[in-house]
Amino acid sequence: MKTQSAKRENVQRKWFVVDAEQAILGRISTQIATILRGKNKPTFTPHVDTGDFVVVINADKVKLTGRKETNKLYHHHTGWVGGLVTKTAAEIREKAPEDLIKKAVWGMLPHGPLGRQMFRKLKVYAGGEHPHAAQEPETLVL
Repeated sequence: MKTQSAKRENVQRKWFVVDAEQAILGRISTQIATILRGKNKPTFTPHVDTGDFVVVINADKVKLTGRKETNKLYHHHTGWVGGLVTKTAAEIREKAPEDLIKKAVWGMLPHGPLGRQMFRKLKVYAGGEHPHAAQEPETLVL
């Protein structure tokens, strides 16, 4: 037997729709990251992007357990002196609820060119509608 290594040209990509309503953020994020990375396929190769596209709807209704809504902090730095900006999960949900899922999934992907390529296949929408009906995505129950 020979081990087959996936090639970029031969990867078959599917589209999946995930409804995040009443889903717990960390649980759904790990499963989305697995699909984006392609680890759910028998053709998984670590140095090739073998993952599928994932469309997440109802991102504004994702749940956080415990006191994470007020106690979980997200940091980023502006690049200026004293430019550390800190926001709670509640503040992020208020302004851009899609960012909660995006930040959680990004932390679970490789940080480099391959991870950025995988992250581009994630589409997140706050409401129940998405513009990817032409790709005929399959509904994925997580």
